[in-house]
Parts: sequence; structure tokens; C-alpha cells
Amino acid sequence: MIQNNFPIVFSIVLVMGAHLNFFFNSVFDKSAKKHNRFIYFIIFGLLDYLYLVIPVIPIFSSILPLLMTFSFAQSYKIEIKTKIIFSILYAVLMSIANYISQHLFYTLDSVDFSHFHTVNEQDQINYTKSILLSCMIMFAIIQIIRLLAKRRSFSLHYRYYVLFLVIPIISIYQLNILTYKDVYSFISVIVLLFLNVMIVYIFDTIIDKFRFMHENAQLQHQMDYQDANYEKVVHSFKSIKRIIHDTNQQFLYIEECIKRNELVTALEHIKTTLNKVEGAYQRVNTGNLVIDALVTNTLNIGQANGIRIDTKLNLYSQEIHIDRYDLCVVIGNMLDNAIEASKKLKIAEDRYILIKIHSTESNLLIHIMNHMENEVTNLHSQKSNPEFHGIGLTNIARICDKYGGHMTFGTKLKVFNNMVILPFKDNNP
Repeated sequence: MIQNNFPIVFSIVLVMGAHLNFFFNSVFDKSAKKHNRFIYFIIFGLLDYLYLVIPVIPIFSSILPLLMTFSFAQSYKIEIKTKIIFSILYAVLMSIANYISQHLFYTLDSVDFSHFHTVNEQDQINYTKSILLSCMIMFAIIQIIRLLAKRRSFSLHYRYYVLFLVIPIISIYQLNILTYKDVYSFISVIVLLFLNVMIVYIFDTIIDKFRFMHENAQLQHQMDYQDANYEKVVHSFKSIKRIIHDTNQQFLYIEECIKRNELVTALEHIKTTLNKVEGAYQRVNTGNLVIDALVTNTLNIGQANGIRIDTKLNLYSQEIHIDRYDLCVVIGNMLDNAIEASKKLKIAEDRYILIKIHSTESNLLIHIMNHMENEVTNLHSQKSNPEFHGIGLTNIARICDKYGGHMTFGTKLKVFNNMVILPFKDNNP
């Protein structure tokens, strides 16, 4: 192909690398870039240089561009199936741009690329011009893709990626049988260009649809979970009302015993009543209904599952200036995460949870510590329904943002710590 002209070849490699980087930034987003990308640029540059200067058999001339593109795609933190589909799409688009370039040269200057000779200087010049024009056309195509791409990060099933590849594969076949000298073939290529560009739009639209369906299902699970937490609070409130009502009845009997001077009977009944109240009342009594209900429920679950739970609860005031719903979301999810992780532990002595809830005049601090079965570096959900667990953590983070608070979590030596600080609404601007 292009030989003995290193400056031109190097310039073409730089141009192709630039618009390849532009293309992947458009469909993958810049935030997905890996930190050490230099090695991928080197690999791409070497493959591109070999492709431009060394004549290869036709099958390798088709495979090498794909390898070049895929090596560049490796510099992004994207799942492999997405890299493959967009690498193939780029190769097809570049082939279409090359076809359009050759058609324009044939139409304007009658340049025939089907009889290209590597030893002919004029053919090499025409070929170089054709490549540069292809790169310019590709820049325009990428601009269109940039307007269509929404850079969604959601994984689809493999069958959808296979369906997306149908049009690029058909396009490759059509490009091999079409001739750039035919105007009807040129129109066909324009149609293929439109179809391949629209793949990006269709891809994003389908991802949007499935992402919304997935999030709706997760949110429904979370709403059911929060309804259960509210039910615990309501049950706690009803229990308190029942205790108060029953205690009033006992006081009437005690009053009657005192009137009749049956003091021994009255004293015994007082002791019996106090024992009943102590057994029926909440195991946690900070004065805040949400905290009392959720922590008490956690203690009951822990007792049923052989989990030792310690609590350190210290509220500056019973009145916490955080919406009860939001407080249920935060505390409920944090406690649920700790219980789920503790249930997985096989050694009974390791089943331990420490619950610290402390409030000051201006904020609320929640700290949950629990042991884990394995040391993990990737803090994703270990539950049987990780999507639900993930949306729970997301909701905690959302509420922290709402109140200007902060959430931290980390693991060390199989001990997981989760801490949330929430400023009170009265202190938010």
C-alpha cells in the first residue's frame, strides 16, 4: 500500500486514532476511559501502521481493521459485548466512508482504485488522498452519531447484541459485491450508512426501555419493602395504645383495692402489671417511634436467627427533624443489609451486629457494624436479589443528598461498617 513515506503514514495513523477516539467517546462516554491508555494507543498505532504499509491477503485486510478497532476499544471500562458490537460498527462505517471516498474520486477524477499498484507513485498519492477523505467523511458521520448517542450503561441479553450485528454483517457483504463505479451502488451505500448510524439510536432506545422496566420493578420492590417498614411502625404504635388502654384498666382495679384497704393485693397486682408491661412494651425505647420500631424488629429477627446484637442509642431529643418515610428508608435498609450479611455466616460466634444511633442538636449519626462471610473488595450486594439491594443503597444515597448528608461504607478483616450522617431539615438552607 503506502510505502517509503513515514511522515504521511504517521499522519494518517494519528488522524485515524483521533477520530477513533472521538467515536468511542461518543458511544461510551469519556468517563468510561481507563487511566493507563497509552499501551492501547501503541497497539493500535502498530496495527494501523502495518495495515497501511504492508500488503496482506484479502482476508487479513478485513480482519486487521477489526483488531485495530477492538484494541482501541479495550481502553474503555465497558463490558466486552458492547466493545465488540461497536468495534464492528465502526469498521463497517469506516468501510462505507472509504467506499464514498473512492466513488467521489472516480466520479470527479476518473480514478480507478480496482487497478491500484503499490509501485505506482500516482496510485499511492490517489490512495493516500482517498484515505484522508475517508477520515474526513468519518468525522462527519461521528458527529451525527454523537447527536444520537445517549451513552447508556445498561447490560442487555446477548441475543439483542446478535440482532444488532445483523445490519453491520449484511453491510459488509453488500460492500464486497457493490462497485464504486455504479451510481445505484452508491445509493445503496447511502442507505446502508443510514441503517448503520440508526443502530446507535435503536440501541440506546432499547436500553432505555429495558432500563426503565428494570428500575420500575426495583422501585416496586423497594416500595413494598418500605410498606413493610411502615407496618412495623404502625404495629408499634398500636401496641403502645393497647398497653396504655390495658394499664388504665389495671389502675381502676388497684384503686378499688386501695379503697378497700387491701394493700397486699394491690401491691401484688402492681408487680404483675409492671411485668406484663415490660414484656409487652418495645425492647427499645428512645422515644422516637421509627427508631424504636425498626431496631426492636431487628432485635427480634436477630434473636430468631442466632445473631447477637448490641445497641448504643443516644438521642439528644425524641424529636428528630427528618421525615419519617426518609428515616424508615435509611435505617430500614441499613439494618436489613446487616441482618442479611449476618445470616450467611456459618460460625455462630461471628454473627454479631453493633447498632449505634446518636443525635445532636443539629444532626443524626447512624453507624451499623456487622461481620461478613468473605473479605470483599467489590462492595456489591451479596443478597439473593442484588438489584433490590442495590436500589436500597441508592435510595440511602439519594436521601443523604436530599438532606446534605453523607454515607460511607467499607470492609476490613471481614467486618463491614456503614455510616450515615443526616443534618436535620431545620439546619438545611
